[in-house]
Amino acid sequence: MIKTDILIIGAGPTGLFTVFEAGLLKLRCHLIDALPQPGGQCAEIYPKKPIYDIPAFPEVLAGDLVDNLMKQIEPFQPGFTLGERAETIDKDEDGQFIVTTNKGTQHKAPVIAIAGGLGSFEPRKPPIANIADFEDKGVEYVIRDPEVYRNKNVVIAGGGDSALDWSIFLTDVAASVTLIHRRNEFRGALDSVEKVQELKDAGKIKLITPAEVIGLKGDGHISGVTVKRSGEEFDLECDHFVPLFGLAPKLGPMANWGLEIEKNAIKVDNSLDYQTNIPGIYAIGDINTYPGKLKLILCGFHEATLMCQSAYQRIHPGKRYVMKYTTVGGVEGFDGSKKEAPKAVVKAIN
Repeated sequence: MIKTDILIIGAGPTGLFTVFEAGLLKLRCHLIDALPQPGGQCAEIYPKKPIYDIPAFPEVLAGDLVDNLMKQIEPFQPGFTLGERAETIDKDEDGQFIVTTNKGTQHKAPVIAIAGGLGSFEPRKPPIANIADFEDKGVEYVIRDPEVYRNKNVVIAGGGDSALDWSIFLTDVAASVTLIHRRNEFRGALDSVEKVQELKDAGKIKLITPAEVIGLKGDGHISGVTVKRSGEEFDLECDHFVPLFGLAPKLGPMANWGLEIEKNAIKVDNSLDYQTNIPGIYAIGDINTYPGKLKLILCGFHEATLMCQSAYQRIHPGKRYVMKYTTVGGVEGFDGSKKEAPKAVVKAIN
């Protein structure tokens, strides 16, 4: 039985940052994740994808963000159960939660923070009859390592942010990039749409709209796609076909935990602490929903901070906590290490 103060289900960016905020409150954390390494989608699906909306980072690769978060929480010595999925939640006679994984590992804690991102997810696949024959043979639904496409001819299908961002990024990697979308309008950020148009005008991206890929060709590995546009069909040679139509999220076992669910997300009270309908169980990050919810990493960081304050009061009822800014108190780890605040800063504030 693994015992901790806060049991975090999900080791993506929001789950990892929760460890830091909890550590400042002297609360220990343990994380469960079905993936074999921390980082969630940032580590598993797009570690080399640049992220532009993290404060103080004009641009940071998703994998580097995870590495920085892991370094930030080192002083608080979190525990990890990786490669196992949280399967069931029960309560013991003391009111503590018991979480058991699909491999039988049991965890005990007074507080649970569900930070499972989008839950389990599967790529949305285009309705192409023989697409399964070329999966991992030139057809990929996510881009993990851009170097796979170095000096290759790449066809990307889709009209959202992911399709736009990767089309832009791969222009400096691939021999050629072709973006195909079934509409003339794109759903992605306006800046990305304008950038794609600029690259098209410069001859660095071939843009085919409105059109769709209806067939794949190849012998053991993809060698081309069949495109339908304005009722006409034509073939286009390529080494890789990447349909980026998003991920279909599924809550998995969490759907059976008695939590209030709305549109495949967990409803929480955002007026105070992001608690679910079950006292002591919180949901933070992309997994939750409330009026005005934005599915952004930085919003997950904010939710984690407030959730930890509530968790402290639940674990230590009636105990007053005086918040100290890290610029004044520094960061003291469970290993005895301490990052002192600069004396000049402390003197100025005092």
